[in-house]
Amino acid sequence: MSAAARRTPASAGGTIVLLVHGAWHSSLHWALLQRELTERGIASLALDLPGHGPGSPIPSGYLRPGQPGLGEERSALAAITVADGADVVVGALSAARRNHSRTVVVAHSAGGGAVSLAAEQAPDLLDRIVYLSAFIPAGRPRFTDFITDPVNAGAVRIPTVGDAADLGAHRINPLSPDPAVTEPLRLAFLDEQAPGATEGWRLLLHPDEPFATLSAPVTVTARRWGRVPRSYIRLEDDRALPAATQQLMIDEADRVAPERPCEVHSLAGGHSPFITRPAQLAELITRIAR
Repeated sequence: MSAAARRTPASAGGTIVLLVHGAWHSSLHWALLQRELTERGIASLALDLPGHGPGSPIPSGYLRPGQPGLGEERSALAAITVADGADVVVGALSAARRNHSRTVVVAHSAGGGAVSLAAEQAPDLLDRIVYLSAFIPAGRPRFTDFITDPVNAGAVRIPTVGDAADLGAHRINPLSPDPAVTEPLRLAFLDEQAPGATEGWRLLLHPDEPFATLSAPVTVTARRWGRVPRSYIRLEDDRALPAATQQLMIDEADRVAPERPCEVHSLAGGHSPFITRPAQLAELITRIAR
């Protein structure tokens, strides 16, 4: 098992839930949910996709006064692709299969790209995909194809730094002293948290999301990806990826693989229930996993 993964205790032969984070996030964001899953007897493994987690490099000026070069320095993550993330997921699934009879993968937000590609590559390793307000590339291959759709017009616009293609990353600045920069990030990711309640969330976000994970195409087919049972947890008050956009993804995916449509569940609240309401999310995931 990779050192980048976090595991909770499990009994051999049962179900394990693999948790895959979204853009700018990491395995650390699942900690509260993992505690709740453990209390319900569900084993879990939280993964760090390439370029994420505590060991990932950050721009050289990010933590320095004035953040010199933040808008120009090319990202150390520029060469990372969605296929690299899929490799991590497939590797974790292969290891999980040696000890568990059933594997359920929960993909959050942009993490749906790597998980979908992993399902395309190794569909027999997954018993179910649970998309948590997550990107499904079946109808359109790029996450940005949905972000720029008119249906998504109501989403909070996340402020970025520099040109993503030039930097090799979609760069944000959670440590900015300017509320005009940080408040949209909070509204997108933690809109249920009162402003100023805690600043810790800013420290957990990585400033760079590899360019390809949001902007490069992910190709899946009904014959392989489409044969994996899938659930979708639609977050009804999500301001990063509104419910209408989530439904667009669900509808287009069902048209690609109509013989196995999404099992849709609704959950009130915003984009990060694993932080803001982990017990409620754990109850739903437990029911789906079992």
